[in-house]
Amino acid sequence: MKQLALSVFVLSVFLASVVACDTGTPTEEAKKEAAPPAEAMKDGEAPAEAEPMKDGEAPAEETALMAPAGSPGQAENDEGVGHYKKGHWDIAEGHFRKAVKADAKLAEAHFNLAMSLDKLGTHGEATEHFRQAVDLAPDNPKIKDSANLKKHIGM
Repeated sequence: MKQLALSVFVLSVFLASVVACDTGTPTEEAKKEAAPPAEAMKDGEAPAEAEPMKDGEAPAEETALMAPAGSPGQAENDEGVGHYKKGHWDIAEGHFRKAVKADAKLAEAHFNLAMSLDKLGTHGEATEHFRQAVDLAPDNPKIKDSANLKKHIGM
């Protein structure tokens, strides 16, 4: 009986730790560290105010983009997307850098790297990668219509 009670206790502690371990939401500290993008920002500059929304317009949360199937940087890029969506921007940045190294023409990887750098406050480098992304995929609406990209490169 004692063994059963001990087993139930150990199992309940394990399950509680698994559930509490990863909720998929950024911590309050991570939210405070995130800086909103600004027009043609450089490292250390304060972000500009966002344009007000029109009546009935819902705020669109921009996120990292999945890579096209079969592209050389797809695995690293898509791993980075998972971390980005959880608010692990520093880990995502590393995966996006590896994706760019694997395929320098992968616009999604440049865009995602820029998004991560923006969240980490490295706005000068973010601007460079936003420019590369739009140069590589000028017709991709998820890239060219990005509010973050437009604020960084002044479109």
